Amino acid sequence: MNGPLRIGMVGLDTSHCTAFLELLHHEGHPFHVPGGRIAAAMPDFSEEMAVSRNRVEGFRKTVEEAGVRIVSEFEDLAGLDAYFLENVDGRQHRDRFEKLVRFGKPVFVDKPLTCSVRDARRMAEVSRQHGVPIFSASSLRFAAGIADMALGEGQNVKGCEAFGPMTFLEDFPPYFWYGIHAADILFSKMGRGCREVRVVAQAECDVIVGVWEDGRVGAIRGNRFGNSQFGCLIWTEKQTLTGLAASQPPYYALLLRHVLEFFRTGRSPVEIDETIEGIAFLEAAEASRLRNGEPVPLFRT
Repeated sequence: MNGPLRIGMVGLDTSHCTAFLELLHHEGHPFHVPGGRIAAAMPDFSEEMAVSRNRVEGFRKTVEEAGVRIVSEFEDLAGLDAYFLENVDGRQHRDRFEKLVRFGKPVFVDKPLTCSVRDARRMAEVSRQHGVPIFSASSLRFAAGIADMALGEGQNVKGCEAFGPMTFLEDFPPYFWYGIHAADILFSKMGRGCREVRVVAQAECDVIVGVWEDGRVGAIRGNRFGNSQFGCLIWTEKQTLTGLAASQPPYYALLLRHVLEFFRTGRSPVEIDETIEGIAFLEAAEASRLRNGEPVPLFRT
């Protein structure tokens, strides 16, 4: 089509909404991402989550003042070219996605895809049934300093430890709040194949250790003592590599470039089965945490 993509947005309860809006609409922004504009937005939110219900009005106002048409029904979003599913409460994503697929256009689902393997698999099934492309990822997967880590020629990732802040919320599954970022970093380096997970949980830090089918070990270290740096360590046959997420270019700008390409082509840069396994990893980790670190196999249903 000629001109920028006309994009619909569902959920106005996260700062991601205004970050994407700024990067798309402001051509003078130093990290402007061309090719799309938010044409309409629905200020959906979660009554079950304080950060959702307490922030939606502020973000709605900002989006409306930017000239975006505010709507109240999914039917009002029909006829657009693509969709952002931005509800901060990932437990709502399955229901909202099933409403958006009837429009037949690509959908980017912000992290986390869902908070259960059951819902994640259902979303993938609905995507296939309707022929609607789906893409979900953390912006940290694409961060400079992480995405561009270069292995030596012929070398393979033998292990990885991803790290970052891991604050908890009282009204949301704990590892799915900030742990989803480190999980996406981990799976971007290790790939699929994790079979079981165990957790060491302490007041200031949780360590989630996964064992892969081929014997490799991957881990997440989530900190709660003020350090907000994201990154990872990678081990190969000959190297130990350290990657730290750089703040420039902004994570959201790098993610958004991939989202716009996905909207144009319908091809996700991340296989949905890998995204689902990341959800399974966190769901099993939460079970291990509740069982005092007992190993838990990844849920496959």
